[in-house]
Amino acid sequence: MRREDPRLAATLLLASSALFASVAAAIKLAAASVPNEMIVFFRSFVGLVALIPWLVPGGLEGLRTDHPRQQVTRALAGLCAMYCFFYAIGHLPLGEATLLNYSSPLFIPFIARMWLGEPIPPGIGWAVGAGFVGITLILKPGLGFFSPAAIVGVCSGMLTATAMVSIRGLARHEPTTRIVFYFCAVCSAASALPLWWVWQTPSPAAVALLLVIGVFATYGQLLLTRAYALAPAARIGPVTYSSVVFAALLGWAFWGEVPDALSVLGAILVFAAGVLATRALGPRIEEVPEEAIPEAGV
Repeated sequence: MRREDPRLAATLLLASSALFASVAAAIKLAAASVPNEMIVFFRSFVGLVALIPWLVPGGLEGLRTDHPRQQVTRALAGLCAMYCFFYAIGHLPLGEATLLNYSSPLFIPFIARMWLGEPIPPGIGWAVGAGFVGITLILKPGLGFFSPAAIVGVCSGMLTATAMVSIRGLARHEPTTRIVFYFCAVCSAASALPLWWVWQTPSPAAVALLLVIGVFATYGQLLLTRAYALAPAARIGPVTYSSVVFAALLGWAFWGEVPDALSVLGAILVFAAGVLATRALGPRIEEVPEEAIPEAGV
C-alpha cells in the first residue's frame, strides 16, 4: 500500500510543470535555428539513453512483447503528438501552444469510447463543451487572426489523448518499463529517418538547448512519476495546468507575448474544462502506470 502525501505530490508536480514549461521555451529558442525533426529526435534519443539503468536488470527477456502492434501504435501516437506540439511551439505564442496541448482531457472520453468501448462519464458533456468553446476563442476562426499552426496545436492535444488511451489498453498486459522502452525506441528510430534530409550541424548554443530539452524533460518526467505515486491523479492532476502559466510567463519574458482578451477567456474555459474532465476521468487515469503517463506532447 503506497503512502499518500498530496502536499508533497502537488509540490513535485509544480516543479515538474516548471521544467516542462522550460522545455517548451528551449524548444522555441532552438526552433529558430534547428529543424523540428532534429528537436524531436534528440528529445526521443535522450529519453532512451536515460532509460538504460532501468533496462539492464531485466535483460533482453524483459523487452520481449506479445503486443508489438499496440506498442508501435502507442509510440507513433506519442511521436506525432511531439511533432505537432513542437511545431506549434515554434509558430504560436508559448502559453497558447502549451494550452492547446493540454486540451487532451477533452478528447480522452471519446477516444476511449471508440477504442476501448468505455462509456462516457456522466456529466462530462458540459466540461467538454466549455473546453471546445475555449479552443474556438483561442483559434479565432473568421476574425482575421486564425493561424493554421493553432490547428496543429489542437492535434497535439488530440494525439496526446490517443497516447494516454493506448497506454491504458497496454497497461493491462505489459509492464511499465517495457511500454516506455518501446515508446522511446520507436520514436528514436522513426524520428531518425527524416534526419537524412534535414540534418544540419547545430551550433554550440543549439547543442546546449537540445541537451536542456532532453535532460529537463527526463527530470520532469521523474518528478511527474513520483508525484502521481504520492496522490491520486484526480486530486493533483489539475496542478499540471500550472505549466501553461509558467509557459505564458516565459513567453512574455523572452518574446514579449501578451494574449488578447479572447485568448485569455478561452484559456480560462479550457483550464476549467480540463480540471473538470480530469476529475471526472480520475478513476480511469489511475489505471495508467505513473511512469508511463506522458508529459506534454508525449
